[in-house]
Amino acid sequence: MLDTTARTNTITDQRERFYRTIPDLLAADDRRLLVLAEIGAGYIAPHVTDAVRNRVVNVGIREQLMISFAGGAALAGMRPIVHTFPPFLVERPFEQVKLDLGHQGIGAVLVSAGGSYSMAAGGETHFGHRDVALLDTLDGWRVHVPGNADEAESALRSAMDGDERVYIRLDGTSNARPYAEHPGLTVLQRGRRGTVVTVGPTADNVLAAVRDRDVTVLYTERVRPFDREGLRTHLAGNSVAIVEPYLAGTSAREVALALGDVPHRQLGIGVGERELRKYGTPAEHERAHGLDVTGIRASLEAFFGF
Repeated sequence: MLDTTARTNTITDQRERFYRTIPDLLAADDRRLLVLAEIGAGYIAPHVTDAVRNRVVNVGIREQLMISFAGGAALAGMRPIVHTFPPFLVERPFEQVKLDLGHQGIGAVLVSAGGSYSMAAGGETHFGHRDVALLDTLDGWRVHVPGNADEAESALRSAMDGDERVYIRLDGTSNARPYAEHPGLTVLQRGRRGTVVTVGPTADNVLAAVRDRDVTVLYTERVRPFDREGLRTHLAGNSVAIVEPYLAGTSAREVALALGDVPHRQLGIGVGERELRKYGTPAEHERAHGLDVTGIRASLEAFFGF
């Protein structure tokens, strides 16, 4: 069960909002259950009340068991919420995600924290940029990539009802304000030279990079199912760039399917495949992958020919 010894650390606003919101969500419905594999146990302990303490389960450093436990709980009629870092939530227990949830046809809410490289001090074991691409190989997942804490809480609350398989990806960086106006693509800027789709916490950097540029900017925090109709509706020109805070090109297939009958070209900007072997800081990783304002601007200028 939950270790109630609180620890102090600097944690992101999205992750902090998750810890503060979970106790109320558990209290609202006896079906709801939080499953941890050590990560986050100390952080959430100060927020947990006696009324819900028996529905916060820490299985220890056993990520495969964490998913299997959640699958069993779902089969028994519970609505499990599962939380840890992306590589421990999607990569390490991928077979259990595939079989114990997907193959059984049952749902859970997987909530990761740390994004792609917000836990840079942990090195390669803690880098989480492959998560959405892996989930794309499975059927029936709804995927949220919130851009700030308000969007994270909204995604979490929307995932509580029903029995869908939902993945919510909490990042270590956030936009200054929420941009999502609805579940699909929201228009942030209109132009004629091309279309830029910005996902979650990349929006502020993208908007700074295209300031005074004649392009349409579309924003989304819900990346699956992708708003294909919204892209067709708001498409400007025949060139589409999509900026994602995880593996570059992850949504290339979605863009291609949305525009299957429309001649177009596309560019994927995101975390590169090359392994960066120096730990560094999150800001240094962002810069190295070209996801800072300067890097995004350079990529878009080359692609659109500004």
